[in-house]
Amino acid sequence: MRTTGSPTAISKQALQRLPYYIRLLRELRENGTTVVAAPAIAARLGFNEVQVRKDLASMSDSRGKPKAGFIVEELINNMEETLGYHNSNDAVLVGAGSLGRALLGYGGFGECGINIVAAFDRDPALADHSLCGKTVFPIERLGEICTRMGIHIGIITVPAEAAQEVCDALVEAGVLAIWNFAPVRLNVPTDILVQNENMAASLALLSNHLRDKFQEERP
Repeated sequence: MRTTGSPTAISKQALQRLPYYIRLLRELRENGTTVVAAPAIAARLGFNEVQVRKDLASMSDSRGKPKAGFIVEELINNMEETLGYHNSNDAVLVGAGSLGRALLGYGGFGECGINIVAAFDRDPALADHSLCGKTVFPIERLGEICTRMGIHIGIITVPAEAAQEVCDALVEAGVLAIWNFAPVRLNVPTDILVQNENMAASLALLSNHLRDKFQEERP
């Protein structure tokens, strides 16, 4: 456990790199590695070595030694603490369609400190049914249940036209962070965090890359 306290500020870019570090460090731990050097991690992940060294130093109580490296267990604990993996944060999911069901069935959220406790949907046929071990409630009960359970994380997997209305209901119910899978930009108060997962944009990048590669290969 960290004794020197968390860094005063961690950039968004650094936070997004931490899960990659944790995954690799866990693999190293399983293989019996107790100490690792920044160059080795940089090489495995394809990251800039200077940036990796800075990231690891900010996460290490001992700050690391250039030759001795960083203590694997210490890095894992401090990174997990920084990301809140040691705390279980309850979340709700709104939209129990194909994508919503896939997320409900994903077993890896627990390792990241997220526990989806319930789902909500407008389809009356789904009301009070169980999907992947989670009860699906009518959308009308969203505010009541979120407020009663003190939910602070909402996951939106509804169509674009319904996303803002769902977002507003989540914010009104006390949700502070929203993971948005709907292909639309949400309007929220300044103190609410929204993480957008725009799959259409990601697919556009992939398609563009393939098009360029195919054009390069043409005679």
